[in-house]
Amino acid sequence: MPDRSEDSAISFGPFRLFPKSRLLEKEGSPLHVGGRALDILIFLAERPGEVIDKRELVKRIWADVNVDEGSLRFHVAALRKALGDTGKSARYVVNVPGRGYCFVASFAQATAPAAQPTVDILPPRSLPAPLSKMVGREEIVEKISNGLSLHRFMTVVGPGGIGKTAVAVTVGHRRSADFGGRVFFVDFGPLRDASHVATTIASALGLTISAEDPTPALLTFLKTGPALLIFDSCEHVLDALAPVVERIVRDVPQLRVLATSRESFRSEGERIFRLFPLDCPPEREGLGVDEVLAYPAAQLFVERIAQSSGPFQLSAEEAPLVASICRRLDGIALAIELAAGRVNAYGIAGTASLLDSRFSLQWRGRRTAVPRHQTLAAALDWSYDLLPPAESATLRRLSVFTGPFAPEAAAAVASGDGLSASETLEAIDSLVTKSLISPSGSRLLRYRLLDTTRTYAQGKLAELGETKQFARRHAEHFRDFFQRAEADSSTPLPEWLGIYGAELDNVRAALDWAFAPDGDVALGIALTAAAVTMWVRLSLFAECRERARTALTALGDAGDERIRMQLLSALGWSLMYGEGRAREARPILETTLELADRLDDKDFRLRALWGLCIDQFNNGQFGKARALADRFANAAANSPDRTDVMLGDRLMAVALHYLGDQNEARACIDRVNASLHVLAEKPKIFPLDLRISTQYFRARILWLQGLADQAQALAARNIEEGRANGHALTFCSVLGQATCPIAFWAGDFEAAERHGAELVEHTERHAIRLWGLWARAFNAAVLARRGDIATGLPLLREELNRAGDARFLPRFLPLLGELAACFLEADQIDRGLDVIEDALARCNDRQELWYQPELIRIEGELMLRSPRHAGDAEARFREAIDIAGRQGARFWELRCATSLARFMIGAGRSTEALPALENVCAAFAEGLEIADMRIARDLIAQLQS
Repeated sequence: MPDRSEDSAISFGPFRLFPKSRLLEKEGSPLHVGGRALDILIFLAERPGEVIDKRELVKRIWADVNVDEGSLRFHVAALRKALGDTGKSARYVVNVPGRGYCFVASFAQATAPAAQPTVDILPPRSLPAPLSKMVGREEIVEKISNGLSLHRFMTVVGPGGIGKTAVAVTVGHRRSADFGGRVFFVDFGPLRDASHVATTIASALGLTISAEDPTPALLTFLKTGPALLIFDSCEHVLDALAPVVERIVRDVPQLRVLATSRESFRSEGERIFRLFPLDCPPEREGLGVDEVLAYPAAQLFVERIAQSSGPFQLSAEEAPLVASICRRLDGIALAIELAAGRVNAYGIAGTASLLDSRFSLQWRGRRTAVPRHQTLAAALDWSYDLLPPAESATLRRLSVFTGPFAPEAAAAVASGDGLSASETLEAIDSLVTKSLISPSGSRLLRYRLLDTTRTYAQGKLAELGETKQFARRHAEHFRDFFQRAEADSSTPLPEWLGIYGAELDNVRAALDWAFAPDGDVALGIALTAAAVTMWVRLSLFAECRERARTALTALGDAGDERIRMQLLSALGWSLMYGEGRAREARPILETTLELADRLDDKDFRLRALWGLCIDQFNNGQFGKARALADRFANAAANSPDRTDVMLGDRLMAVALHYLGDQNEARACIDRVNASLHVLAEKPKIFPLDLRISTQYFRARILWLQGLADQAQALAARNIEEGRANGHALTFCSVLGQATCPIAFWAGDFEAAERHGAELVEHTERHAIRLWGLWARAFNAAVLARRGDIATGLPLLREELNRAGDARFLPRFLPLLGELAACFLEADQIDRGLDVIEDALARCNDRQELWYQPELIRIEGELMLRSPRHAGDAEARFREAIDIAGRQGARFWELRCATSLARFMIGAGRSTEALPALENVCAAFAEGLEIADMRIARDLIAQLQS
């Protein structure tokens, strides 16, 4: 990709836009603009003076994501604000009513800036190590590397074992600096279920995505900068992968895709590069050493002999034999490497004679007519027959693994039937030296079979009738492995995922076999139950849900009750955390609780109670949630696990917070906080980080209690901890439960806007739908609070409507209050009163009382502007103050007292206003610089003067 020195700038006003570098400068300094807003600016600036239809803009910026014009207006408003283009006469971006938007600035296409000092380039992401020496492919690598500058999607096509992956990896390393290190290697070889192609890409990019369709989140990530995606071993997933590739290539202009496959994608925009066999010495007499070594196939053969056996000098007598070996192996790189690996044991002449014994004249005569994979299969067949029995048995048995596997797993699955675990590991070491097994590039020691080798070995396993036996061992191993994983709560999450999450492909393969007609359904059911923790910690709630449903269907009505309880718990949790207000979650969790009580299973009793309590939160039944929190606390009281007691206090703190009892909520959350230092394990029943989640609820409670400085400091630490933790759902809660609301309540709308934009980007990247709905509505409220009511109010209404049933989640209640406040600012009093009436009815019906004082205060402000209700405003302010005082919510009390004081001043009762406001302010020992305190102090000063 071109670096910035080759990126022509578009200059307008004090700004310079570098489209290729995705950089906007103001007076020479970088100016932060959200990713979507920058996409809009680049698109408009590319077509200056032209009115771009809104639908065209939406399609270009969001591709096929279902986005309405409200989102476009929000990001255009953010762009105009960043450009200082908020006056009545737009200078840069104009809205043409009924048509679209137009870039109207006068600008000049600047010359490319002077070259900048070189910077360190990040290493390629997930890219295998480069080969120490690439033999015979230098010209090919150069052509493909240059071709990526001209073509956005290239596929290297050729038979198995010909070296497609090696070429692609070499190209990736060569072009890494051009893409700023953003080169991602995605190996589809381990993937059996083609429906997971997008999830596999997301995993290679380091994304955790829980949505049914991860493609929109992938697009969001890829649009953040130039990148090269290398898709390897695509032939078995072409039907599912082709439309994904077409879409990301079409919608991400700065992206390049390099794929390897045995056949082309036959996709739009694909440029095919066929990789042919290495050139071999011709078949003629008298070939000398120099003539033989002039051919890449012979060079590779000799190079690999030297690597495996030490320094090697080809003799004149051996040169013709090497030429013959290369020709018989048809120039297939892998086959040549396998043959070279045998020279140390059998010599070149012995290797050549063995080769002849495996390839008859018939094979040799038909070689040009037989598919090239058969040639490679023959080479593998030959190599396999050279193995001693222990090694050939080990190779066959290891073919049941999908992707990399640990030595312990190999020993567990492949040993037995005459092979001890130590003999199996010795055989693996020998197979590694013979290039039949490759060490994986991961930090922990793992191995993998080359795809062609695994396919070949699977055939041998089937020929001997051993497939079912070792597929069962494979599934049994991972059943036992994940039963241990569930009990491993002391390992930190990143390490836990490195150990257990890495086995996702093997779990999928084992389950696919178990539920197949020739599988073992009972084993599949047990493995599903054991693997639930992995899916939950990977936030793969959709996959967890479908796997649990499959297992429950297979279990039937007469199955084991304990297994049923485990699967129902998994299904209930995946519905609750994946879909929010899922109607079917509650009966499933209630059945789980009944089974736990009948079986006297304390662990699953707590899981079911936790899930039911969260379900009541999601559905706004806070009185019922508190009752369930009580039941949880009572059940946890006798638990030997101290974290269960902490979880009980946390659950009760959340219930009390929403019920409006901030003092008792503080006592509960402080007990959790005081015990965090002894927390050595990750709670079994809690999918978020307990330390981090405790602090964001503490920050909320502290804020409402009037302890603003403590709340802000805690929120600042919490967001850094959330970023470092790396868990997608936890970080959503950090931003949405504390960081965004506290910045908003503090009147720091710049910080609120920044954190809100970060939350939107985060939810789009990880496809976390519910928090994404909230974040877009929150950002609209921020926009309105910053003075742009004309844009913010309709956008807020649209986002709340788009949220649908999700707006009944507790997090949406303050946004309803802000909607009413926006109607107040827009002088639409009756609409504001209608919103408040509905919101207060919701509070009373659901006992969702924590925000009630603020809603009543806003209602009072609306009443003051209504001739029919003005006489009731004072009573509403006083009622709000009284409720806030009883709740221990000094922040609401301050706001309500300020509104009452303003009313009194307007009514000519200043002498009454001063003591009322002074008494409330005197209770504040901190938070003196938040917006509400500054307003109150100004009023007091006005009254005193």
